Amino acid sequence: MGTVHLTSEGPESQGLVRGTFADEYRTYTVRAAGPVEPDSFQVLTGPGNTDVVLVVSGLNSGDLKATWGRFWNGLKPHAKIWVEEQAFRIFYREARFCNG
Repeated sequence: MGTVHLTSEGPESQGLVRGTFADEYRTYTVRAAGPVEPDSFQVLTGPGNTDVVLVVSGLNSGDLKATWGRFWNGLKPHAKIWVEEQAFRIFYREARFCNG
């Protein structure tokens, strides 16, 4: 259904951008809340990644909560599931790589 891209971490991202995925209409960026053991991540789109699609919190506690952006809450359930699955794949794929 879409394309997945992992990004290399540049100084501007400070290691927070985990990667991107796309559908037929737009590209989404997955961004961790912090560089070390983040408790949440965001899915962003739009010019300059200014449109918040989704925030997933509770990663460390296991009490996951998905909060949809203002214009994204009305997505059909299958579209929400697709966005969530892609975001989790990107977030955890990048986190598994290590230098040691």
